[in-house]
Amino acid sequence: MSEEKILKVLKDRSYFFDKGLCFECQRCGKCCTGEPGIIYVTPGEIEPIAKFLDISVDVFVERCLYPFQDSYSIREAEEGRCIFYENGCAIYPVRPMQCRSYPFWFQNLRSENMWRAVKKQCPGIGRGRRYSKEEILYFVGSSFHIFLKALQESSEK
Repeated sequence: MSEEKILKVLKDRSYFFDKGLCFECQRCGKCCTGEPGIIYVTPGEIEPIAKFLDISVDVFVERCLYPFQDSYSIREAEEGRCIFYENGCAIYPVRPMQCRSYPFWFQNLRSENMWRAVKKQCPGIGRGRRYSKEEILYFVGSSFHIFLKALQESSEK
């Protein structure tokens, strides 16, 4: 089943978040630090981030990214912290979709129990404005390809 068909099926069913979920980023960095992982950057996100940092795309790619599948991932410090997180996100206004869509990731919304587990780690869940089911599914759809790439990468190891 194609990614498009999967997302269509997801839209047409009922969820625990049918009435929406509240979230407001607290900029605590809990999702930016911790275990190493993939911070996927699409080809279209590279130039805006480099421009925001006021460096050339070539320098940005060389110093801040490493090749990952069809694009890049942001480098991390040894302890797993994103290199752009130091007392706050240095690229917050132009952060990648993977970061902008958190915590509304497919794997976090698979069940209410999964959502509760993520809520224990993320102080922004339950605060701020209510995101509608449609908005949540938009974020799931926008970041779903990243989930699939990470899943593929972990199964190859």
